[in-house]
Amino acid sequence: MTLPIVAIIGRPNVGKSTLVNRLAGDQQAIVHDQPGITRDRTYRPAFWQDRDFQVVDTGGLVFHDDTEFLPLIREQAMIALNEASVAIFVVDGQAGPTPADHEIAEWLRTQSVPVVLAVNKCESPEQGLIQGAQFWELGLSEPYAISAIHGGGTGELLDEVITYLPSTDDLPETSEIKVAIIGRPNVGKSSLLNALTGEQRAIVSPISGTTRDAIDTLIERNGQSYRIIDTAGIRRKKNVEYGAEFFGINRAFKAINRSDVVLFVIDVIDGVTEQDLKLSGRIIDEGKAVVLVVNKWDAVEKDSHTIYEYQKLLRDRLYYMEWAEMIFISAMTGQRVEKILDLVDQAAEAHRRRVSTSVINEVLEDAIKWHNPPTNRQGKQGKIYYGTQVTSQPPSITLFVNDPQRFNDNYRRYIEKQFREQLGFKGTPIRLFWRGKRTRDVERTTNRATKV
Repeated sequence: MTLPIVAIIGRPNVGKSTLVNRLAGDQQAIVHDQPGITRDRTYRPAFWQDRDFQVVDTGGLVFHDDTEFLPLIREQAMIALNEASVAIFVVDGQAGPTPADHEIAEWLRTQSVPVVLAVNKCESPEQGLIQGAQFWELGLSEPYAISAIHGGGTGELLDEVITYLPSTDDLPETSEIKVAIIGRPNVGKSSLLNALTGEQRAIVSPISGTTRDAIDTLIERNGQSYRIIDTAGIRRKKNVEYGAEFFGINRAFKAINRSDVVLFVIDVIDGVTEQDLKLSGRIIDEGKAVVLVVNKWDAVEKDSHTIYEYQKLLRDRLYYMEWAEMIFISAMTGQRVEKILDLVDQAAEAHRRRVSTSVINEVLEDAIKWHNPPTNRQGKQGKIYYGTQVTSQPPSITLFVNDPQRFNDNYRRYIEKQFREQLGFKGTPIRLFWRGKRTRDVERTTNRATKV
């Protein structure tokens, strides 16, 4: 379902990200004692009573200052406000009304979205009423004294917020595919997100580390919903200092974990680096479906053979991801970007596919006819009794054999290749578990199945 949006607006360091974490019931939004930590707008699911919604964190608003990222942060906040059903304007109760608060309040009065005023950092119930009363002068709505860090007053705040939101029962049902955009810094992840969404969804800058949070964006195509997650670029641990980037990279790893499909973005100019190889290992360990997105293809001088040369070069480096589809794009020009979601659909379908035991064993029977299991030096041959799929996401198949040690790596790769050729599984890893089983146990299982 497409959830209504609640936008969190305010100047820097008033506790917007802390409030987002409180409303969403997690700690995903980065909270750090430094202005400008939040830059892009980030989406988190939340609920209150009978209402489900998305709460959107935005960067701190600063007017009349165009240094560094501030103009882009204002643009992101404006987009969030335009798509929101209601906005929560967060102010600092301990600091009192500031000129910056008045400036934001004046700007909000010109917008069509309803505004609920949250006076944060009111840890004392008695003092909170006094602190909140100061903000009547902003001329917006009733000030709600809250403590985002402790949760005080947030219930009353949400009671007011949900009056502007539709009931969950009235929202249309949709199924979504979670897609994480992963890669090293400055390979074009945020540009790709913007190209996929058709809007300036994330701040794009040549400055490494621009994206810090994992940014969720919902898009829809042909009736299918996608949750696109842009993440911070992942560097070597020794190059990352504790702080905003450290937390951002941890969010990126969590984004991989909660995704269905990973768009693994590679810079065609740099090729597959050592860091890319380590990152690909992390993705495989998580068992995620993958689309290899080779970006900045517009920067390469090409002839009719160039793409095949680059394919071979990249495949040789990422040989253990040979099952992943590869696409060459330019996120800046939009070249082939529209084809990415087709590959995502294919990979997601393969990732969650379940195959019946009878089909699994038909493939095994044909594979053994073409290539018998190996024989060891003692003349003992490996034997596969039967196989069955035990889980999906990724597809995992248990093979019951007489002795797993009698099957070398070459034969294991051969069996996996047969499953892929016969059953598809494009874009997803397959996990094969080789389990030793005595002949007597196999016969007993077979007889029991026959009697039934």
